[in-house]
Amino acid sequence: MKRREFLAALSLGTAHVLLGSPKIKKGLPSIDPYQTVKLGKSGIETSLLGFGTGVSGFNRESFLTRQDAATSVDLLRHAYDEGVRFFDTADVYGTHSLMGEALKSMDRSKVTLASKIWFRKGGIPEPERYDADIIVDRFRKELGTDYIDLVQLHCAVNPEWPKQLEAQMEILDDLKSKGVIRAHGVSVHSLDAMKAAVNCPWVDVIHVRINPYGIAMDKPDPQEVVDVIRQLHESGKGVIGMKLVGNGKYQTDSKRIDNALKFVMGLGCVDMMIVGFERKAQVNNYAQRITQNLNVMA
Repeated sequence: MKRREFLAALSLGTAHVLLGSPKIKKGLPSIDPYQTVKLGKSGIETSLLGFGTGVSGFNRESFLTRQDAATSVDLLRHAYDEGVRFFDTADVYGTHSLMGEALKSMDRSKVTLASKIWFRKGGIPEPERYDADIIVDRFRKELGTDYIDLVQLHCAVNPEWPKQLEAQMEILDDLKSKGVIRAHGVSVHSLDAMKAAVNCPWVDVIHVRINPYGIAMDKPDPQEVVDVIRQLHESGKGVIGMKLVGNGKYQTDSKRIDNALKFVMGLGCVDMMIVGFERKAQVNNYAQRITQNLNVMA
């Protein structure tokens, strides 16, 4: 399909049909935005819609850390009360303590906690890069939990990342065998890094940037990215879709948001989606949109 035809299809809201059958026909049992989904063969089951805490996140700061802490904790709890079960954190976001406070009023056994380790230069205040076991131990203390469901290597760009971070991958594998973490994986920010994950059996779960407009993605051509995502999914890896609204670029464009949701859910190779919520109303709004669009796609 030519890019011009693809974009024309988007304007009609039909790209999900052209690039893949509606996901609800591929195993989703209902139109519930919080229904339980499986992340590949990782053994993790969680909600279709997840909460991303990294809006404008860097250097241990993000939207949630910049506003009043009580307000952010209340937002996280609201999401849980509504039905969100997946909460995505990271060292660079600085949201561990907020999530830890919110977790006190949640049923830990029902929550999927994810965090990510930053090994690149910059990104966190201190220059030291300790081994993954030391970092995960700190994460657990900050989150106030004995175990973390998913720990990933954050923002892989170089296609050689499996070799460069092999020692850390082995440590995370050991932590997984001990039950300190349930699964491990990677968050990628280049198509070459994503391709490297396809043939890396160590990856249980991967974060991928995906939307129908090529905004804030690893390549501006969505089809090129989708081809690799399909390979990841077919290899048994759990796939988490992020940047659905282009890193917030069209968060006020209702039509584009709906197109993006239909597009991603219609691919059949993205297990769940995370959205960076800033207000309670957004949680409810996205849940309603998912229900409406899945109903149309059914």
